[in-house]
Amino acid sequence: MTETTSSTPTATPAVSESTARRAAIAGGVGTLIEYYDFSVYAFLALTIGPLFFPSERPAVSLLLTLAVFGSAYVMRPLGGWFFGRLGDRTGRRRALVVTVVAMGVCCALLGMLPTYAQVGILAPILLVLIRLAQGFSAGGEIGGAATYIAESSPAGRRGIYGSLTPIGSTLGFAVAATVVGLVSQLTTSEQMSAWGWRIPFLVSIPLAALCLWARVKLEDTPEFEEMADQAEVVRSPLLQVVREHPISVLRVIGIAIAMNGTGYIGLTYFNIYLVDVGFPQQSVYWTSAIAIALACASFPIAGMLTDRFGRRPVLLGAYAAYLVIAWPAFAVMGATGSLVVVALVYIVYMMFNGLAQVPAFPQFTELFPRQVRYTGVALGFNIGTIIAGGSAPYIAAQLVETTGSSMAPAYWVMAVAAVGIVTVLTMRETGKSALPK
Repeated sequence: MTETTSSTPTATPAVSESTARRAAIAGGVGTLIEYYDFSVYAFLALTIGPLFFPSERPAVSLLLTLAVFGSAYVMRPLGGWFFGRLGDRTGRRRALVVTVVAMGVCCALLGMLPTYAQVGILAPILLVLIRLAQGFSAGGEIGGAATYIAESSPAGRRGIYGSLTPIGSTLGFAVAATVVGLVSQLTTSEQMSAWGWRIPFLVSIPLAALCLWARVKLEDTPEFEEMADQAEVVRSPLLQVVREHPISVLRVIGIAIAMNGTGYIGLTYFNIYLVDVGFPQQSVYWTSAIAIALACASFPIAGMLTDRFGRRPVLLGAYAAYLVIAWPAFAVMGATGSLVVVALVYIVYMMFNGLAQVPAFPQFTELFPRQVRYTGVALGFNIGTIIAGGSAPYIAAQLVETTGSSMAPAYWVMAVAAVGIVTVLTMRETGKSALPK
């Protein structure tokens, strides 16, 4: 499967190391806060499920709550189109400022929602509407951050600087787990259900303000400024990317399916699974936070590996590893009573997620010319995330409910990893090339 374009790789406008660091940090911190806002819902699923979807069967409340978590992803391609168009036409920075404000507002509103006991059916309706708005906002974040960082990175360093994007998105889950764990530690179960669950959502207000401060101080990327100066801005980035780069979009979708389908099992479903097999809920939150944070420490190493050896070998190694470890990981977690053993398995699982994520984001940006780069990355990534990201915890829980086997989600991990291998095999190596014009 190949694709030809009229764009030819040429030298990227010169970028200083200090500018690259500033861009990478601002992009990574913003993505962290955005993904905190988006993922804190998943860590509170067991608490808020009965509050918004009361049922005599706890599994029904959980499945409905996870379905709402997944519903937010339906809006991501629309958000990707909107913010991709904004970023490709008016600048990367402007789009990234708007996304973080919108996400912060939505997360704060979730913390103020009335429950089913207070307003009846209106409560889950409002919950769904706000989650849809969150999904729309999140649709423009990670593709924009990846584009901004790649266009602000020196040649041959897109992997190491780009590692700040998955570090930010993954640490967002760790921070969410930490905040939820801290609040649950300081409250009784009755207090947590009554009002404690609101606190992690409301924490997004100061976090969003911090990110806004960091991003408004940035300049736009040299790539975009040069494109604007040369009057290369296109009228309809979406139409152009679909018409001229459909294979690139499909490749991003395939990698996003593999990356998110494996990663979201660790980021959102593992904590639910561990509570279901008998581990204390508070201990699981802390284990998740520590394991995810420690795994993130390996992400810069993945960045250096992909800059040294290329995108393809690192991606293929990560997905092959998931084919091997998926079954043993679930088997060990279900059989052991030791949280230390669970944490070790969790860390290893998430380290492979770093090898799957870190090369992917610069790879996405290397598939599109700058006129449609933001739109192309956001479109493909968000479609892949709908298919196998937001749906992953729901599918895993449904597989367990349907089959009666707690091992069933391992087959899901193996299936999406296989999709990643097939996709990467259709691609040429782009890690050593300049970004296409």
